[in-house]
Amino acid sequence: MAEGNDSHHIVAIEAVHCPIPTFDLPCPYTIDTYDWTPQSELAGRIKDATIILTTTIRLSADVLRPSVSPKLQLIVIMASGTDCVDKVACKGRGITICNCPGTNVDSVSEHVIGSYFATRRKLVELHNSTVAIPADPALDTEWKTNGSLRPRLRMSDGKAPLLCCQETLGVLGYGLLGQRVETLARSLGMKVIVSDHKGIIPRAGRVSFEAFLKESTVLVLCLPRSPETINLISTAEFRKMSSQAVLINVSRGGIVNEHALLEAVQNGLISGAAMDVFANEPVGRGGSPLISPETAASCLNLLLTPHLAWYADATLQNLQNAVKNTVETWVRGTTINQIL
Repeated sequence: MAEGNDSHHIVAIEAVHCPIPTFDLPCPYTIDTYDWTPQSELAGRIKDATIILTTTIRLSADVLRPSVSPKLQLIVIMASGTDCVDKVACKGRGITICNCPGTNVDSVSEHVIGSYFATRRKLVELHNSTVAIPADPALDTEWKTNGSLRPRLRMSDGKAPLLCCQETLGVLGYGLLGQRVETLARSLGMKVIVSDHKGIIPRAGRVSFEAFLKESTVLVLCLPRSPETINLISTAEFRKMSSQAVLINVSRGGIVNEHALLEAVQNGLISGAAMDVFANEPVGRGGSPLISPETAASCLNLLLTPHLAWYADATLQNLQNAVKNTVETWVRGTTINQIL
């Protein structure tokens, strides 16, 4: 909580995602708002900040040194995930970290369901095949030539797609988002299992991580990124999955090894995947093996979206309300949504 400051300087370093609210503070304050802040400009922008607002931009131990950000007292992350901030460095300086939990649950859970149908039914591939016109005027469309595009809809084992009532949806990460995904999946007629953490005996009502890999035909990742979850899903895990499985990651990049995922889809270890998050964001040229001309040309069952599962009008309003309430409450002496 604030400790008797006469004024505050708020710096929003990543306003590209969501409008920054106007704050009603009991003391004078100034605010600098930047749509995006490259690491090369970060130190200069936060040198006088008492409060930083961020979403995904990394606040490392280097920029959290007293010599770089000497006045910093509070960091508010405009998201649920908190892996962008070095917590050890903040703890050493007594800097408070807060987030905005639950603000995007409805949007992200609905994105999960949309991603499920898109990958199970291969909607993007079918659309592209349907509208594709051969460059050679002597050739007709694939649909007209072959009489059907049914082969494109087959799963990696050659079988027709499963229906919802045949699916076992596994949830890894059973917070507010995981619980909402469970509710939506059950309403569609799916069986739902909830995985416990890797390497521990499952608690009542949950299955082991190994069972989650083997039994799920739809695997949904809703867990935070941490040193324990980096590359949690890689080659060994893909080899344990059903060839009918589709993987959906709406949590954080880096939890799924992207090279291993590409090989798993190429080799038919799983039927497909939907990824809204990547290890390096924003993804540029060469930033992910999943995004390349070669991968695009191969017509793999990969649905790739640019970390926008959260985006909805209601989410934007929820985020603004949460940030406004968190900052104003903290300045008045009470801390909410605190993670450190």
